Amino acid sequence: MRTVEIDDLSVGDGHPTRVMSVLNMSSNSGYKPSVYLDPEAAADAIEETLVPAGADIIDVGLQSANPKYESKPVEMEKDRLEEVAPLVDELDADVPLSLETRYAEVAEEAIGYGFDLINDVCGFADPDMKGVVEDHDMPVVKMASPPDLARPGALKTIDDIFEALQRDGFTDRTIIDPAFGGWYDGKEFEDNWEMFRRLREFRAFDRPMLTATNREDFLGDLADQPETENQLAVSLAAATMEVERGAHIIRTHDTRETHDVVKVADALGDERTTRAETEPGPTVAELTDVTLREVARHQSLGETVAGGTDDGATLTFLLGDLTDDARASLRAVAEVTDVVVVEKDGGGLYVGGAAAAVKVVTDSLAEDGHRELAGELRASLSRRV
Repeated sequence: MRTVEIDDLSVGDGHPTRVMSVLNMSSNSGYKPSVYLDPEAAADAIEETLVPAGADIIDVGLQSANPKYESKPVEMEKDRLEEVAPLVDELDADVPLSLETRYAEVAEEAIGYGFDLINDVCGFADPDMKGVVEDHDMPVVKMASPPDLARPGALKTIDDIFEALQRDGFTDRTIIDPAFGGWYDGKEFEDNWEMFRRLREFRAFDRPMLTATNREDFLGDLADQPETENQLAVSLAAATMEVERGAHIIRTHDTRETHDVVKVADALGDERTTRAETEPGPTVAELTDVTLREVARHQSLGETVAGGTDDGATLTFLLGDLTDDARASLRAVAEVTDVVVVEKDGGGLYVGGAAAAVKVVTDSLAEDGHRELAGELRASLSRRV
């Protein structure tokens, strides 16, 4: 998993989940408590409210991306950016500032003003956006969207979203956003629920992930809470699950509550690694509730190398820092046992299957002389059986 640096803030596996606080500097926002139209008032809110409440990043919006508002042209965003840019100089708090935009021209001006992150809600639909952020070595959030500057996030299925994120590729400092929400009439609550259940599949990109589900109606519907002001509880429940399913940044209007939830989710999450990544030798990370469908994304992002193909492994482990001999042994034993072994892009192997089958793999590794790896895998397995 890549780590992306935003100013001095590290984002990715092995780092705390970050809280991105929304600061809308546009009157056409659907959530009025997050609106600050004056740069001085916005700076005061950041320093006196958002940062003390636990904000790690401030995301400044110049117009709403919500489809119920008409998309504003680049000239309007540039004019508005000029009005709000004094925020950068007004701010004393040491917190990265993100600018939400869809236009490369606006992004380039924001970089010049001193913003630390570009949040591209149209996912490189502007053909110049990728070049701008690369030229400035700027971190960027790429939200899944069609190649249409007037329709941010207007995608329906999880496969559509994967294709959109892959379109035009990534920079070295790209964070992905799978675009939850009701971005257009064809996307139903059920589509968002399915995407949420399969959120771990987006880890196949091996890039940090941002999720933005705060006060979304597809969550409120589950609790019969259609009004935005009553959707705090469902948002916090979702944030907990997002952290456990691999999100690295949680974007929110409710900073203090989300900060507390993220702290608990980080501390009590289920992923376990038997050896610190900084120590030499093989590593084994237990990935709970991970199906082989999710693992397969990593090879086709995913293609099974050896073993069966049934979805829904009982246990799944991610093995890292393996020798070529250990890889060969794993593939060989997978051919004669009921486990699946899948190559992970950039290194590592996923091993999935029933506990008894994984034990057979462990014993075979020990017999082949890979005792250190077998011991790491056995230690993980012993916690679950």
